[in-house]
Amino acid sequence: MVVKGITKRWLLNSLGVILILIVALVFSLSYAIQNYIYYGIQQAINGRAGELTNVFSDYGKRSSQDFLTAARNYVENFPNKESMELMVFNSEGHIITTSIGFAPDQSQPMPDYQQALADANGYGTWTGRLTSGEKVMAVTRVIHNDAGSVVGGVRYVVSLEEADKQIGMVVGILILAGVVILLFISTSSYYFMKSILTPIKEIGATARRIAQGDFKARIEKSNDDEIGQLCDTINDMAVELGAAEKMKNDFISSVSHELRTPLTAIKGWAETMQGGGMDDETFDKGMSVIIRESERLSGIVEELLDFSRMQSGRMTLTMDKIDILAELGEAVYMFSERAKSEHKYLLYEEPRMLSPVLGDINRLRQVFVNILDNALKYTGEGGTISVVASEENGYIRVAISDNGCGIPPEHLPNVKKKFYKANQTVRGSGIGLALADEIMRLHSGSLEIESHENVGTVVTIRIPAFLEKAPDAAQDTERISE
Repeated sequence: MVVKGITKRWLLNSLGVILILIVALVFSLSYAIQNYIYYGIQQAINGRAGELTNVFSDYGKRSSQDFLTAARNYVENFPNKESMELMVFNSEGHIITTSIGFAPDQSQPMPDYQQALADANGYGTWTGRLTSGEKVMAVTRVIHNDAGSVVGGVRYVVSLEEADKQIGMVVGILILAGVVILLFISTSSYYFMKSILTPIKEIGATARRIAQGDFKARIEKSNDDEIGQLCDTINDMAVELGAAEKMKNDFISSVSHELRTPLTAIKGWAETMQGGGMDDETFDKGMSVIIRESERLSGIVEELLDFSRMQSGRMTLTMDKIDILAELGEAVYMFSERAKSEHKYLLYEEPRMLSPVLGDINRLRQVFVNILDNALKYTGEGGTISVVASEENGYIRVAISDNGCGIPPEHLPNVKKKFYKANQTVRGSGIGLALADEIMRLHSGSLEIESHENVGTVVTIRIPAFLEKAPDAAQDTERISE
């Protein structure tokens, strides 16, 4: 049988084990109670059988007839005739009298008598059933004379029917208690399993809705336990997936717009130039637009390819010792004309010298271009963008600051995430900062952003400086001596 549900597995495993334990416990207690009661009965019989040592203490030198006479007197005066039966044997093992007054039944099994004959102390015991089916416990004591010959014996027989009824009653109570315990455990476990399975079913249903694209689906948490924590986790996951879906859609829309704009310009000028009849100045202007927009389109495609490489972990660097100061200066110079045309101020405090760095020249230039492009995009007309480079504690530090619109506090922790755009009105794909941050990470550096809304933004880039190995002290000593 294939068991699929948690409840069925629990029934087969936990409840099955509990059932086995209860059955084993009932059997063990029943056996212990039976042994205890039987032991008490046997001790009572042994106590009576021990009287024979005193009653027949001086019969070692007497005849068997004297023993039988004394034994009959002992049976007649026995005080416990109601609870146990006495039988007197002669020297040949025949029953000559009993305490019940009926003729003795010589056909009854008496293994205790045979055991007493073989025992050095003349003692034998037996528990079994008579020919009538009655269950009894019997103890036989055999009396010997001084010569070692058997002069007779006394047998004590106690019915175990009442004792077995008491044992059966106790066993029944134990079984009833076991059933009650099992029912209690089953009932309490049912409600416990229900308290787990019900929210799990709700979690499964909500998870299916989320998988189908309903990111507004939420699970109502009823308990503050592991299930409740799972509900919180899935709700948080739905929020994150919803945000990621929105960012993805915004990214597709933004990229589509970014691609459409240069394509529209290229197509428009191409159609205009195809018609002919234009002067050289207009032709040159059209070609300039086509080249510029083609370069812009190529940059967007390259950025998308870089993002794909970053996502798949295939982004590689061509590391070399480079002059970071020259690359930074070239990037600033690239945006100088744009800043003038947009009536913005691009200030660059170029230091005299910086240590070289070990890095990929194209990727580092890509980082500078991305940060400067963002600074210009988010700075209004008349604003200022400042670039400051310095070296401190073995790192090259480049700070690019602006006095633009700044980033709202709720958006600042997410601006380096893929697809995220704090301002949807400004062009861009939303992956530039994510790429820049990944490039700096691959260079063992960092990219940190500090911003205040309506005040401005500071982007700080840190990359380890490439330090030349110092000459050996022995070589320095040789140079000094020379």
